[in-house]
Order: sequence, then structure tokens, then C-alpha cells
Amino acid sequence: MRQSSLVVVANRLPIDDSVAPDGACEWRRSPGGLVSALHTLLRHTPATWVGWAGGTGTAPALPDVDGVRMHTVPLSAEDLRDHYEGFANATLWPLYHDSVEQPEYHRRWWEAYQRVNQRFAEATADVAEEGAVVWVQDYHLQLVPGLLRALRPDLRIGFFLHVPFPPPELFMQLPRRAELLRGMLGADLVGFQRAQAAHNFAQLVAKVLGVPATDRRIAVDDRVVRIGAFPVSIDTVEMGALATRPDVVDRASRLRRDLGSPDHVVLSVDRMDYTKGIEQRLKAYSELLADGHVKVRDSVLVQVAVPSRERVGQYQILRDRVEREVGRINGEFGRVGEPAIHYLTQPFDRAELAALYRVADVMAVTPLRDGMNLVAKEYVAARVDDSGALLLSEFAGAAAELSEAYLVNPHDLEGLKQGLLAALRASPDDTRTRMRAMRAHLHEHDIRAWARSYLSALDDSGSLLTRLGATG
Repeated sequence: MRQSSLVVVANRLPIDDSVAPDGACEWRRSPGGLVSALHTLLRHTPATWVGWAGGTGTAPALPDVDGVRMHTVPLSAEDLRDHYEGFANATLWPLYHDSVEQPEYHRRWWEAYQRVNQRFAEATADVAEEGAVVWVQDYHLQLVPGLLRALRPDLRIGFFLHVPFPPPELFMQLPRRAELLRGMLGADLVGFQRAQAAHNFAQLVAKVLGVPATDRRIAVDDRVVRIGAFPVSIDTVEMGALATRPDVVDRASRLRRDLGSPDHVVLSVDRMDYTKGIEQRLKAYSELLADGHVKVRDSVLVQVAVPSRERVGQYQILRDRVEREVGRINGEFGRVGEPAIHYLTQPFDRAELAALYRVADVMAVTPLRDGMNLVAKEYVAARVDDSGALLLSEFAGAAAELSEAYLVNPHDLEGLKQGLLAALRASPDDTRTRMRAMRAHLHEHDIRAWARSYLSALDDSGSLLTRLGATG
């Protein structure tokens, strides 16, 4: 078995499967944030990505993707239901997002979570060479660092949580809170999006496990586990280049004409998720229409809501509510050929997204809670002429970096309405000043800077970064 000096472990492999016209199955690099984050770095060293390929049953054997070895971990239908849809996305996800929806607790879900995490740990132990660096990703696999350390104490193990980490009073609800904390403490470095999350983690470790902890270091047995904030970012240069491609520029012009060439285009791009604040945003826009502050002929809202976790009941209910509200608003305020809201549920490729970003005069990113939200950063990177306004929730991780955005509390309907109006009515000089500042920040703090920051903290010898060609 071929082994690697760098192993990335994530719930999903960095590929999407698609069916070619001849019926053959093709595999391609997906445009996900994590994949974009690591793709450039992984090309320079023998690397393996351990993850689930989608579907149930026997894990398929896959070819390398851009030089990265794909190592598949199988999930059964029961694993998918109880680990992924259950404990990961109906217990941890709502709890970590401030209990926007009530988390559910079932013992069989926890048993499946343990079982799948053990499977991932064993797969990783098999493919990691002696002394390799292993980077475990996100809330689906919080037990893996501890399980892996028991199997392979020679490894350098990092864990990064992409979603928020809740305050102690919420996390304490978890029936298996101690086991989850111990699992994360199997890592040498535990990374979060924001400093507050690292603080929450340190408080919980001290309270639940009785272990000495600061916001930077935790003493565990004879080891020191380091913790810290490493805000994830995007490939800023790649998005800017994509937004200026001639075909994307032409597509953006056609899109604006198709929308009726309005004075203002407001855009939102979300997964269909109750944490994204879609219902609150629609309500605010509806009231602005009713009050006459926004007129259909002058302005249009484009809401992209890509279906997500459709087998989870809460998501089915949310989709029904959103579609009813869009229908109500269009029925009440739209005209023939002039809907108030263009509602789209299909996924878009990156070129089409870049065209939408170019069209949008206002980008409304108003989640109730979000670890980071890379859509906000992509919009800023795509605005190469420094135009456009970003309306951003205070509760998105991106707000800590993009402070020049029009910041709003999405729970405050009046405040959300006023923020949207401020973005719509802002002068070109104001939006240009804000956008330039945000773009300058993103060019300095791009995806490569994030990866370098985390990996240099994990591998303090610097040897991994040298092998990855990421020292510059």
C-alpha cells in the first residue's frame, strides 16, 4: 500500500461524480472551499485524501486527482442515516449553530458516529507513512484525532473545525461531551475559525475534563495541545481572474438583460439551510416592497438556494416554507414578466457564480450563524472594479475580517431592512472605499496564507511546508 507524508481526512472526498453522455462515470475536482484551499499545496508532495465518495455500499477504487491519491471509506445506508444525517447533522450541526433548530439526541446515532470515526481512523493509519502529518477536518470526525493517536502515536495530527464552536452552556447539553472533547485533544493542534471558538473550547476542556487550559495551550497527559484561530479564506487571484474572463463578462451582461436591466440587483447564494437566514431575508425584502422603499421595476432579488441534506426532515420543512414565501411575494408584488424574486435551486458552476457576482449590486449574506461564509469573500474577490456593496451578518465568521461591509443583525428585522436600504442607496464613493479595503485584506489573507499559517503551526519544524513549496 502506497503511503503518504501528508494525509487529509475529511467526510467527503474532493470530487464530484457525474455521468457522462455515454453512461460512464467521470470524476472531477469539485469547487468546494476546502478543496480549493488545499489543491495548490497538495500537488507538490505525496499526499492522500481519505474520505467518503458518496453513495452506500462498497467503497469504489478511484484514480488520483491532480496527483492526490484518493482513499475511499465506505458508508452503509445505516451509517449514512445515523452518523451523517443523524449525529453529525441533526445533533452537532444545530447545536454548533446556536440551536437555531433543536438538536436531537439518540443513542444509536452516537454509536454510528463512533463506528464511522473508528473506520476513518483505521483507514488513515493504513495510508500515513512514519511520522506523517495528518490534517483532520470538521465536525463529522471529531473523534478521529484521539482514535488515530492510539493507533499511530508517531503521527503529527492536526484538527480544524470549519463550523462555529458553541459556548459552554450549549455544548454542555451533549450527552457525550467528554468523549468529543477527548477526541479533539488527540490532535497536536486544534484550529478554529475565530478566537472566541478557541476560548469556548478551552473553557469546556477545563470544566468538563478538569484539565489545565488557556486559550492557546492545553496540557493533556505528557503532551501540550495547541489551539488557535485560523480563519479560512479563498483563492482570491483565481476568483478575480475568473470574473474578468471574456465569457464570464458576456454572461454577466446577458444575465442583467434577462433580469430586465433593473437599477439594482440584490443577490443571495446559500445552501438551503436553516442557519442561512433565508426566511428572515425574504421577510425583510417583502416589507421593503410593501412599504414602497423598493419597487419591482427598479430592483430585483435573485435568491439561489441549493438543496442540501434533503433526507433530513428539518430541511424538507424549510424548503417548503421558503418556496411558499417566494410564491406569496411574487404573487403579491410581481407583474407579468417582472417577478420580485428570481428563485433558483440548481447548483451553479464557478463561472456562472462569477457572472452572478458581477451582476450583483448588493450581495446579501445574512446567516443567523456561520463559521466563516466563503460566498462573502468570493463576491469581494470578484468585484475587480471595486464596485458593489456587501451586506453581511455580524454572526458570520467573515464579519471579523470584512468589517467594511454593511454589517447587520439578521435577527433584527428592522435593522436588516435598514442595512439593505443603506447598501442599495450608498454612494459610489462609499462603496468603492469599502470594497477596496476588503479586497486589500483578502489579497493578503488568501487561501495559501491560511494553509501556510495552519501547517506551519502544526509542523513547527517547517519541513512539511518546504516539501509543499508553501514557504513563500
